Amino acid sequence: MNAPAVSIRGLHKNYGQTHAVNGLDLDIQQGEIFALLGPNGAGKTTTVEILEGYRKRTSGEVSVLGHDPHHAHRDWRERIGIVLQSSADETPLTAREYVSHVGSFYPNPRDTDEVLAAVGLTELADQRAKTMSGGERRRLDVALGIIGRPELLFLDEPTTGFDPEARRAFWRLIEGLKGDGTTILLTTHYLDEADYLADRVGVIAKGLLVALDTPRGLRAAKDGAIVSWDEGGKRREKSTRTPTALVKELMARLADTKGEVPGLAIRRPSLEDTYLELVGHDTKETS
Repeated sequence: MNAPAVSIRGLHKNYGQTHAVNGLDLDIQQGEIFALLGPNGAGKTTTVEILEGYRKRTSGEVSVLGHDPHHAHRDWRERIGIVLQSSADETPLTAREYVSHVGSFYPNPRDTDEVLAAVGLTELADQRAKTMSGGERRRLDVALGIIGRPELLFLDEPTTGFDPEARRAFWRLIEGLKGDGTTILLTTHYLDEADYLADRVGVIAKGLLVALDTPRGLRAAKDGAIVSWDEGGKRREKSTRTPTALVKELMARLADTKGEVPGLAIRRPSLEDTYLELVGHDTKETS
């Protein structure tokens, strides 16, 4: 069996008395898309930055493509691609010039125009990067991350600023990269994105991994259904393992509705429902 693309054992990162990462264990297998989710301050970004070699750990063992990222050399960096959450680069180069320039750093880069087409920038190839909109620049960031044919690709909130059509096109691109054998570590605040793309999902809270499963497995962990309806001028909602019994109860209680429950809706728990239960309903997914 192949060694994991990423292996973490007992990872700690402390800032004074604050334990940003508090004994994290995790393996990410070669060729899988792994989504790491967690609210602000959970230790998610710190963990990813340690894996990228940008941040020192306090203790623990980390292996990324068989190397400790803190001591890795250029040949290791040529094997990874990174799409940061934001880019402040004000290069005067056009999109084509910029992607081609970055590609020259790698031994076997993809074709520049092929990459621009993959991220939807063919028509903007000769536009200067610094004049692009936020969404267009985000696509360029992704192009820069994949030009070197990385074995492992880090994607930090990759579709921020994308419209729905562009997001779907990006998902197809990621599926294609996986088909080529690329391992992908994804962080995103779009839970539907993680649900659609990820082979497995890890949820981190307070520096610890609190859940690890396939999206389907995590959804199944929250049994039953969620029933919602209108009553007394308010929207009501209840999670139940017996939705039919609850609906019968509502019909009996709301007899004046002549057999109809106003605004009745029944749905199965989503990945977002499970996520919120794991990390707390008053948190928001951020980087």
